[in-house]
Amino acid sequence: MSYDGVVTCAMVQELRDNLISGKIEKIYQPQPEQLLLQIHTLAGKRRLFVSASGSHSATYLVDETPENPANPPLFCMVLRKHLGAARITEIQQHESDRIIEILLETIDELGFNVNRKLIIEIMGKHSNVLLIDMQTGKIIDSIKHVGIDVNRARQILPGKMYEYPPAQSKVPFDQASEEYILSLMSNQLQPERSLLDGIGGISPALAESMAASDSAFEWLENLKKSIANRNISPIVYVKDGKPADFHITPLTAYEEDESYEAVAFDTLSQAAEYFFVNRESSNTIKQKSGDLQRVVKAQLDKLKLKVQRLNEDLHKAENSDKYRLYGELLTANLHLVKPGMKNVKVTSYYDGAEIDIPLDPRFSPAKNAQNYYKKYGKFKTAIKEKQIQLEETALEIEYLESVSSFIDRAKSIEEIELLRNELTESGYLRFRKHSARNRSNKKDRPKPHSYSLPSGKTVLVGRNNKENDWLTFKKAGSSDIWLHTKDIPGSHAILFTDGQQATEEELFQAAAIAAWHSKASTSENVPVDYVKVKYVKKPSGSKPGYVIFTHNKTLYVNPSIPE
Repeated sequence: MSYDGVVTCAMVQELRDNLISGKIEKIYQPQPEQLLLQIHTLAGKRRLFVSASGSHSATYLVDETPENPANPPLFCMVLRKHLGAARITEIQQHESDRIIEILLETIDELGFNVNRKLIIEIMGKHSNVLLIDMQTGKIIDSIKHVGIDVNRARQILPGKMYEYPPAQSKVPFDQASEEYILSLMSNQLQPERSLLDGIGGISPALAESMAASDSAFEWLENLKKSIANRNISPIVYVKDGKPADFHITPLTAYEEDESYEAVAFDTLSQAAEYFFVNRESSNTIKQKSGDLQRVVKAQLDKLKLKVQRLNEDLHKAENSDKYRLYGELLTANLHLVKPGMKNVKVTSYYDGAEIDIPLDPRFSPAKNAQNYYKKYGKFKTAIKEKQIQLEETALEIEYLESVSSFIDRAKSIEEIELLRNELTESGYLRFRKHSARNRSNKKDRPKPHSYSLPSGKTVLVGRNNKENDWLTFKKAGSSDIWLHTKDIPGSHAILFTDGQQATEEELFQAAAIAAWHSKASTSENVPVDYVKVKYVKKPSGSKPGYVIFTHNKTLYVNPSIPE
């Protein structure tokens, strides 16, 4: 795990420097497993973020206060009751574990001074935040309750005596001697594994860096000195835009791999916030976009099956001319049909061929002929209806494929939620109570991607179909240039000309941007249509993002965006 005992030790130092003697002013619980403490210090306000989430267990200082629920959860109310105006007297780490203890002094309901302890256990899915009465050692409450049905060895419930998690048979990293480390390093096949199993508080990546150094003991001693001297180097390792790991010192495993980018930060809190917020955001986007893609894919599968069946019906209907011929020939040869006949052979007066016409013996010859005319008329009507349905279904498939393309390219939770709202309004998702609130939220105001060309002109690109409509028909002027990939799902791009004639270079640059924001973003030589906005129209009643246009020309470009 990135947040190991060594990082915890460094974070405790950073929290001490910033929060000791600070007074808790406000307590929030933005998510069920998250806390935010606003603390007044001599240097100003500080915000301590605490998370016991399995995927985001951490503690660090932040600058912004996240959005909070209207009604605070029970644990938040308990903390407000017991820690209102509490003063922080000490912050410490329990041994070398990922456990941070914040000692607090406050006043109870009777006006007596009492001491409380806020214990933050950073242990992945077993993480927790507990409020302890220091006089009795009992748990006042915790952000997660753990009953005997979950853990027989260690229950975490109000009124229970607090017990630390079971100790591991490891030597804490700040107590490991040179002889002990040398004995661990004697395992030449897997020295990093021996270090990890024998020293408490280090992560696998840190153990690997120790093993790769000239002297594991000196390497660890220097690391401890850098923590004590506040001379750490917080680094986040990023791959393909997603944070992979972070620490207070360079990690050999990532330094030697060129696919990882090392991003340095001034403080450990900044590095931790960047790592967890971006990782959580990436996971949340992936999860939410996956949910939407499943809905869109299911709808597309249904529509494609519908197209297949409509084409089958059309094929049958297009072969309906024989029923008209049967009706005509029966009408002309009624005298040949005898009661009870199941078929009759007649000669076609079109080409002289002999034709065997099936009959329904229940009906008269004239009724059989009439039935064939009706069948022929029914199929002819069906052809028109099926063709109309095919056109409508094709437009619906085109729309959903554009939404699917937007989901694939979404880079933020806000974009995903806007697409969810669009699908809800289009009837593909059930209406949710907060959808109405989302639609009226200021965050839903159009915020298209914006690019500046070297010439100074601006190109705006829609992030979804509704934003495409707004951009093309409300934001753009009639003389601006509209661009879109030819027959490929993508965004509307607008080159704002400021009343001037767009140069060929500007058109190619804008077309490259339009291609970048399309399903063909990884292709080459992508066709992009462009035309003045005045030639782009939206048919009445059409789906969001659907337009028709004339006077267009096509450019072939490689997708790219300005640096």
